[in-house]
Amino acid sequence: MSECNHDCASCSASCASRQKPQSLLAPQHPASRVKKVIGVVSGKGGVGKSLVTGMLAASMRQKGYETAVLDADITGPSIPRIFGVTEKAEGCEEGIIPVETATGVKLMSVNLLLENDTDPVIWRGALIAGTVKQFWSDVIWGDVDFMFVDMPPGTGDVPLTVFQSLPVDGVIIVTSPQELVGMIVEKAVRMAEMMHVPVLGLVENMSYLTCPDCDRRIYPFGEGKTEQAAQQHGLKLLARIPIQPDLARACDQGRIEEKDFPFMAEAADAVEGCPVREHK
Repeated sequence: MSECNHDCASCSASCASRQKPQSLLAPQHPASRVKKVIGVVSGKGGVGKSLVTGMLAASMRQKGYETAVLDADITGPSIPRIFGVTEKAEGCEEGIIPVETATGVKLMSVNLLLENDTDPVIWRGALIAGTVKQFWSDVIWGDVDFMFVDMPPGTGDVPLTVFQSLPVDGVIIVTSPQELVGMIVEKAVRMAEMMHVPVLGLVENMSYLTCPDCDRRIYPFGEGKTEQAAQQHGLKLLARIPIQPDLARACDQGRIEEKDFPFMAEAADAVEGCPVREHK
């Protein structure tokens, strides 16, 4: 065999360097037709990813779209609680049937498979990642215009599995206005860039509260940090979510679909306008 001169144009050999990289995308269930997949991510926990996921899903459903939520936070699932879903998912010969909310949002979460909602999921990373892939491949989603994936915090096994195995068309980064915002956004943005997934913009949770007497906005954690982080990365600040006791109460009671979210309008528009990516 002659020595490789690294000029593939003049070589007829079929070596590894000439092969196209094998796609890691997991197949959809044959009965699923999901048009757009949007990931909701953050560089740390406790910033409200599930809240933002729930509001986006409810908002797009209110616009008349077929909407679904894949709860990829396997060890800390909260999506069923936010939507007030208590029934369990059922299976058939063809696969797993997602549970639908009061308005028709399709859900799949590990809590819909456990006997008790409070049972801990004490699994290793490979099993957790495999479960997320099964939620994509084994669930009969049917026709879905927008699927939102509620990610676990950080940049570990599950976010990597989602980015590699699901055809994610864009992500929304959720943060809070504390001093760590720069680091949180930096981690999430850099992972999205490494996975070649577009970032649609930032959503700041716990942004402000409104004085009940004078309607003045009060910023208990400071103002402007998320906007600075957005400008630094050339991103849009899509929403500032206020601290609203009635919104928190609605989520605790499983009534998120009964609420209106005028502050999420630009974020919903960004999701609606997100182009479908070509996935190789």
